[in-house]
Amino acid sequence: MIRSTSLIALFLAAGGSALAAPEKAAVFDFQFSNLSPVPSDAADTARLKRVSAQLRDLLQKKGLFTVVSVDPIRDEVAKSADLRRCNGCADELARKLGADVAITGEVQKVSNLILNLNVYVKPLGGSAPEKAYSVDLRGNTDESFDRGIRFLVENNMGAGK
Repeated sequence: MIRSTSLIALFLAAGGSALAAPEKAAVFDFQFSNLSPVPSDAADTARLKRVSAQLRDLLQKKGLFTVVSVDPIRDEVAKSADLRRCNGCADELARKLGADVAITGEVQKVSNLILNLNVYVKPLGGSAPEKAYSVDLRGNTDESFDRGIRFLVENNMGAGK
């Protein structure tokens, strides 16, 4: 009896860890949607790169996804001007990388005071709908972006994990 109970516990533990493996995600760089009368500048571009790296790092560290590198298809991504409005090109690019999920991000700038940081998670298999996560930022600064992306991942995407 003890031996069979131990075997069942071992089987459940092994099966549980196999089920808990995070999905592979292709996390594309944030793109900019400037709705303000003020043109984008070098600081905006630098923040997009930084927040993209932070998103990948936070998703990996939190165990929400196994992040796959998008470097092998970076040239193809550059040709797709807008990953949110390209009729599924991000999905196809993510599939090329062997990902289970395509993650895109967009920063909407209404003004230098009002910005929205949006992340979209699209499962590539089955019929699960895309999930959207958003956080409002007050101020176009490195600090507001840092706080915003941490809040979005930890409190919205990672809630309950």
